[in-house]
Amino acid sequence: MSRLPGFYRFALAGAWCALSGAASAQTLPDFHIVGTNVQKQANSVLTLMSFAVVPDLASSSLSINAAATDNPDITLWQLGGGFTVSQSFPLYLEGSLGYNRYDPTFVASNGAETRKLPTRWNSFAGTVGIGWDFPLTADKELVFRPIFNASLGRVTTDLSIAKFFVEQKTDRQINFLDNGTMNAYGLGGSVMLDWERHRETYDADLELRYTNIYLRSFGGTTDGVQGSATAQTASLYARWRAPTGLHALDRPVRYVLELSHSQYFGNQAGALGFNNLTTVGTGLELDTSAHEVFVTRIRAVLRYVFGNDVSGVSLGLAASF
Repeated sequence: MSRLPGFYRFALAGAWCALSGAASAQTLPDFHIVGTNVQKQANSVLTLMSFAVVPDLASSSLSINAAATDNPDITLWQLGGGFTVSQSFPLYLEGSLGYNRYDPTFVASNGAETRKLPTRWNSFAGTVGIGWDFPLTADKELVFRPIFNASLGRVTTDLSIAKFFVEQKTDRQINFLDNGTMNAYGLGGSVMLDWERHRETYDADLELRYTNIYLRSFGGTTDGVQGSATAQTASLYARWRAPTGLHALDRPVRYVLELSHSQYFGNQAGALGFNNLTTVGTGLELDTSAHEVFVTRIRAVLRYVFGNDVSGVSLGLAASF
């Protein structure tokens, strides 16, 4: 029997070692999330989205950094408004657009090594409402307003790491985190007591509202990861406006005083570390009705926001049409 030269024996041995190493690597388990459950996180993201679908002044502009939950970055933003068509036809319409950003960090392991997975969860949501004003007083200053609300939102996820996992075996939870998407719809309603008094010397507004919207995910690339949450918020809003004695744009300049308080229930309670938020604000209002512009009033209000272990300052801009 012929013998292989030493060089070929060495080459075959090297090839065998390489194949053995590849086979060994292939037998490693899939990477999976350690110490948490993406299913629960999906519910949490929809809970976060619930703050965007409810018209709420207190949480309309909120950013939380260095939170004690190890998920330090949370941003909430909302733009919305509502109006009654007229006293003779008291149809009430409202709408809002919200954006949330949540940056949790997960840990993935395959039993041999672990890697941190910093992720970005971005959610966009829109809510519309249609209601009817039922006057409770002869002057129609106090009305009872039931509202039907419908919401539609989308959550996108993105792993902010290099392409390490592109070449690795991963389970469905990591696949969802890597450019996964989840759509959500919401149905519910609100009831509101609205009192408005307009005089030459002052304007007073007082609103008491309760909103309940049920959110549920559908579609997307969730690969079986579904979520649901209920948005339940009770809020009080008060505003006082009166002339300052100054004039601009041929109309009196008014000062504005605001107070709002929101109480969160259900999935929202404690989700961000607080059960309620209160805002106090002051600002100025310009009356543009003397000129041909599409807005009649423009307001700038500086607000102080506080709650359980939460405080901050925001600047709000608003317009009346």
